[in-house]
This record gives sequence, C-alpha cells and structure tokens, in this order.
Amino acid sequence: MIYPKAFEQKLNFGRIRSLLAEHCLSPLGEERVGAMGFSTHFEEVLCWLEQTAEVLRLEEEGAELPVTYFIDVRSALKKIRVEGLFLEEQELFDLRRSLGTIRDLLRFIQSREVEDFPRLHALAADVMVYPAIIEQIDAVLNKQGKLKDNASPELARLRREVLNLQQSVSRKMMSILKKARQDGLVDADVSISIRDGRAVIPVVSANKRKLPGIVHDESATGKTTYIEPAEIVEINNEIRELSYAERREITRILTEVSSFIRPYLEELLFAYEFLGEIDFIRAKARFSSRIAGRVPELHNQADFEWREARHPLLYLLHKAQQKEVVPLSITFTPDSRIVLISGPNAGGKSVCLQTVGLVQYMLQCGLPVPVEEGSQMGFFEHILLDLGDEQSIENDLSTYSSHLLNMKNFVRQANARTLLLIDEFGTGTEPMLGGAIAEAVLDQLNRQGAYGVITTHYTNLKHFASQTAGLVNGAMQFDTHELRPLFKLEVGSPGSSFAFEIARKIGLPEDILAAAKERLGEDHIHFDKHLREIIRDKRYWEQKRRSVRDRERKLEGVSERYEKELENLQKERRELLDKARKEAEALLARANKEIENTIRVIRETQAEKEKTRLARKALDGFKEQLGEAGATDSEEQARLARKMAKLQQRKKGAKPRGEQNAAEGAEPASAAAPKEKKTVVENDAVQEGDYVRLQGQAQAGEVMEIKGKNAMVAFGQLVTTVKLSRLEKLSRNAYKKELRQESAVSASLAQRMRDKKLSFKPDLDVRGLRAEEALDRVSQHLDEAVMCGAAQVKILHGKGTGALRLMIREYLNTLPFVRRFADEHVQFGGAGITIVDMD
Repeated sequence: MIYPKAFEQKLNFGRIRSLLAEHCLSPLGEERVGAMGFSTHFEEVLCWLEQTAEVLRLEEEGAELPVTYFIDVRSALKKIRVEGLFLEEQELFDLRRSLGTIRDLLRFIQSREVEDFPRLHALAADVMVYPAIIEQIDAVLNKQGKLKDNASPELARLRREVLNLQQSVSRKMMSILKKARQDGLVDADVSISIRDGRAVIPVVSANKRKLPGIVHDESATGKTTYIEPAEIVEINNEIRELSYAERREITRILTEVSSFIRPYLEELLFAYEFLGEIDFIRAKARFSSRIAGRVPELHNQADFEWREARHPLLYLLHKAQQKEVVPLSITFTPDSRIVLISGPNAGGKSVCLQTVGLVQYMLQCGLPVPVEEGSQMGFFEHILLDLGDEQSIENDLSTYSSHLLNMKNFVRQANARTLLLIDEFGTGTEPMLGGAIAEAVLDQLNRQGAYGVITTHYTNLKHFASQTAGLVNGAMQFDTHELRPLFKLEVGSPGSSFAFEIARKIGLPEDILAAAKERLGEDHIHFDKHLREIIRDKRYWEQKRRSVRDRERKLEGVSERYEKELENLQKERRELLDKARKEAEALLARANKEIENTIRVIRETQAEKEKTRLARKALDGFKEQLGEAGATDSEEQARLARKMAKLQQRKKGAKPRGEQNAAEGAEPASAAAPKEKKTVVENDAVQEGDYVRLQGQAQAGEVMEIKGKNAMVAFGQLVTTVKLSRLEKLSRNAYKKELRQESAVSASLAQRMRDKKLSFKPDLDVRGLRAEEALDRVSQHLDEAVMCGAAQVKILHGKGTGALRLMIREYLNTLPFVRRFADEHVQFGGAGITIVDMD
C-alpha cells in the first residue's frame, strides 16, 4: 500500500517519469514508463532490476543494443484483423523496418552467453519473427518504402504505359509551347507548369482564346491563364485512367500481403510487446547512468544499509550547477527501526526524509538507485507518507486535523513491513498537547514493529527516543562557528534546533533574545546548551580521530613502501653476488688458461728474454683487469649496503618530508640544468629508429629500416625509400615540433573542408554563359561535389537550341566519377535540367 494517493506528487516522482520518458525511443517504451508502479512482489522487482543491470553491463562493455527502428505499428496490425482491410505502404514499410530491429535484437541477445545474461534470454525466449513475413514485404517494397514496379506484372505494365504517355505528353507540350512562342501567345521565358496533376501552358489572358484547350487555373492578378492544350487532353485522360488502375492494383497487392500477415498477428503483437520492454529497460539503464545509479544488493526483508544515497533530482540539479550533493548514509536494523531526526530549520531534515522515500519507491518500481557500492536495500509492503499540509475546506480539515487523520491510517496499516515517513511530527497544535499525542502515537507505531524516518523539534520525543528500544535519535549537523547547516545526518544523538543562534545571526535584537531565554526557563536553556556542547565536542573528537586514522594510514603506506624497496634491494644484492660468483669462476678459468699459455710460450722460446718479457707483460695486464673487476664489484656491493642501511634507518624513525627526499637522493645540478636544444644532429650516422627529414624539406619522418645506402622512412602515413645521403638527423624535440605544425595544417585543412561541406549547394545555374565558361563552372562544381561527398547534383542549362546541353553531356561522359545523368522530370523542368548521379 502507498499512502496517500498524492504520494508521487509529494515526492515529485512525476519528474522521474518525465526524465525516464526522455530516454525512450518510441511510444512503446513511453507507455511502460506511464504504467510503471510500486510492486510488493519481491521476485518481480528483482527481475526488473536484473534486466536493467544486464543492459547496463552491456553498455559498460561497449556493446550497445541494436536500436535502429523502434516503431509502434500495433494499431495498424490490429486494423487488419478485419477481413478486407490492408496495411498502407508506409505502415507496411514501418512494419518491415521494426521487424528487422526485433530480429537484430534477438540475434544480439542470443549471441551472448545464457549464464551471463539470463534475464534478457528469458525475455526473448518466446518471441518469434517469421522470415517469411520479411521476405514477403521485401518482395513488394523497395528500400525507400515504395511499391516496386515488379511487385506484379500488371503493375509493371501500368507504370510502363503511364511513363510512355507522360513522355509523349512532354514531347507534344514542348512542340506546342515552341509554336506558341513563335506565334507570340506566350512570353519567351515561359515554361510548362502543373495544375491539378496535369501539364498546362501559362498563356497571357488576352490570348487565351487563341490556344485551343481547357482552362485549369488563373493567376491571382488574372493576367495569366493556365491552359491544357486540346491535343493532349485525351492523352492526359488516359494517364489519369491508368493512374486509377495503378491505385487499384496497389490496393490489391497490399490486400494480398496483409492477408498473408493476418495469421501471424498474435505472434507479431507479442513481438512488439518485447520491443516495448527492451525500450523501457534501455531507458532505465540510460537514466541510471545519468543519476549515477546502480542495482544494489536486495533482500526480502525490511532491514537495510544505505551508503551515500543521493536524492536523484537534487543530484541532477546540483550537477548542472557544478555543486556537490551531501550524501545520506543510514542503517535500519531490528534494534533501530525508527530514526527520529532533529536539528535546525533548513538543515536538511525534510530532504533526508524525501530521499529515503523516493529512493525506496524507485527501487520497488524496478529502477536503479543512486547509492554507493556495498549498499543493501530492504523491501517493504507499505510506504506511508505524511509530508506537507493537507488541510481541506471541503472536508472540514485543518492542518492538525489532516495530520491526525494520517496518524490514524498509519496506526491501522503499520506492521513489520511498513516504512513510515513523517515530517514535523506533532506540529499544528499547542506544543505540550501535540507533543504528548505524538509520543503516544510513536510508541504505538514502535510496538507494531514499523520502520521509518520522522523529523521533529519536540524535546519530549527526543527524550522518548533515547530511552526506548527500536527508536534512535539522529541529528542534522550544524557548524556552530559559522552558524550554517552542514546537511549531514549523524545517527546516535539528538540535535539542537539552534533557534537562538540562528535568530542572532539574522539580527534579532539581544534584549528580545534575553527576554525569550528568561521566559523559557534555565532548565530548558541549559539542556539545549549542553546538547550543543555535546555536539561540538563530538565533532571535535571525531575530527581528531579522523586525523589520527589518516596519519596511521600514511605511515602504514610509507612503511610498506620501505619494506618493498628493502626487499628489492636484497633481491638485487643476491643477484649481484650470484653474478659476481659466476664472473669470478669464469675469470679464474681464464686466469689459469693465461698462466698455462705464458708457461708454454716461455718453454717454446727456451726462455728468450724478449718473448719472456712480452708474455709476462700480458700476464700482468690481465691481473690488472682482474683487480679492476673486483674493485667494481666491491663498490657496487658497498653502494647496495649503504642504500639498505639508509632504508632501515628510515623505517625505524619517520623523517620530515624534506629529509626523506634528501635521503632518497636528489638529481645532480648538472642533470637539472636545461639541456641545449639541437634541431639537426650532425656528425652522427643515421640508424633505425632515428628521426630525420629530407634535405631542403620541412616534413619529418622516422627511419624504419636501413638497407645498404638506402633507408625506409615513414613520413606520416607514407612509407618510402630514400638515400641515406639525402637525410638529416633530427632531435626528438625538433621532430615533435614538426609533427605539431603538420597537425595544425591538417586541422586547418579539415576545418576548411567542413566549412565547404556546410556551404555547398548541389544546384548549378549556367544559363546565359558561353560554352567555355559554362564547362569551367560545371567542372569546378563537380570537383566540389566529389570533395563534399554529394550523391547528386542538378545543372540548370535551359533548353534553347540544345547546344549547351549537348556539350555539357559530352563532358559528363568523360568523367569516371559520374555514374549516370538524365533529364529532370517534365514537371520540374524536363530537358532544361540535367540530373547527375555521382559514384
């Protein structure tokens, strides 16, 4: 049960519906947004949430659902249930496109593992899209949604005859118009017009009797009369009759296709229900991303734990204003089922209450909610709200009477699966009496096991909550130094209203405040004072505890880093010793070999002095090498030992940050000094991986491979082979500078191309130009059309003698990117305009 009837209005849930509908692609989804409601069936809500979670996971993976055509054709399908009725061309085209989308959605879902997306697979399990229907529609409709000429032999014949007659009319009309110009009946620049679907000639009204035919229309001024020449009246009549026959044939074809579809209507309507569900689920996923929502862990019990929940509408408003929303963290357990929130006015009490109501209501409507990971959501059968003023003249209800009526309904309905939301509990009447009644009602609701959030300023309710099991006090935090609310809920202690502090900040005179304190009595003043001091001290010690925790966390991080570095140094030392041992063994073997070789030389030369001296000298040089290697090894071990000792010393006692940086070692002054920048590196051979440029050229490249005296160099996207003698080696900074300049040039060129595409017009008028000028204009225009990716252009050259038209068409025949060209339709200019289709 949701109470009252205006529940959604009070929590502004209608705005949630509107935002959700913005993400729908069709009326199919919007209908479901309107029908969305609170559910008390746990499995149903769980299914809704898991469906949305699976779509969210797909979008996070970058695999969007196919959403090409979400078109609602249910009314058209229901229409053809009646025998003899048929789908119009547009309705049939919409059916074909939307069936293609449904088929793509089914393939998309079936391509995913059932274990990963069980809810979507279950949703699509019974949906059927028959290929025969799509094939039947494709057989009669083209890609533009119009009936094909070959949809039936009769339709092909009728359209062919109409086309032949229209061409005949065009030729005769041109002949009649030419003769009328020669006779002076029409102006020289007059062309054929269309009135009521029939070709007519604009004639000066004074000459209308000189041109035999039927008058179809007259200009607003009466100076021009539109005449259909008598010679073509009969032909136009034949065309009209053929058009009627064509329409009858189209109706027959559409009726035949509709009759083919009729047996599958139920399956098709079910498929569109599936399409609507997908639209709705996708809209929920998109809205969830917008409010930073998630699908939390849901339990079929009333207890819950919310971590940093946010009011979704307030979050969107603050996000647009680049402001932060203070989140709400709250926990309901059997020992603390009702939270009594107190605190200053405008401190956020009502926002907390509305956040709890709106988030829980959204969840049980199947929407993801804006909470942080780790939150656990409860499940309720009733949500009862008392928010705002419901006084009514018609029902003789005052403000307090309306609150009492709500309390009566709450006591009747409340149970262990009820969530109560009561704002300003007990207000509206004399405080002592109102507080007493509120305390009694609260005691009854607590004994009935209800859960809830209640806001109040009454001191007796705060005392009652602190002494009663199941109730817990909560306070909206307030900065006593700056006298401003912090909009943060703290559960566990009551809050002060800070009435005197706020009044003093506003500027109420001190003598009035003093008189108020005297009237209130010392006991109440001292109670409120001690309450404020407790709040202040608690905030102080919480800040201290938070500071100590931060320092401990930092020290743990430093200690962990030192231990890791020490472990790495020990590992490096072991590796160095192992390496030294292996090198020593190798050197020993080599020393033995050198000694044996020296003895052999002495023996072979029979102690010849010069040979002996050289052999001893070589042996002494080898000893010196051994000594240097040993010294290097000793120095490396000493360096590692010093570093390990330093790390151990740091680990024992934390040093100031400056000392730590000094102990870790600073860069030598020479390293910090700016290096001299070089553009071209001289006296250095070009190697693979070097940055180079061609002599006398600006473009920079990278050497990919060197083969003899040639190098393969990549200049941007172009890879070419260049002689090494033509390359200049560049520094890294110079190479980056060249790349930036090239990027700037490319960006400028791309901007000019975009501007050109925006300003390009496909129509070209070359009337009145000489042949050479016209061809130049046509050539330039076609080049621009190719660059702008235009599919079709129109060249208006006029009719005249036909010479200009012939020259332009001969030129078009020579262009490889021109696919075809033809006259414009007679209704729009005929032979005076050439339509060019581009590849």
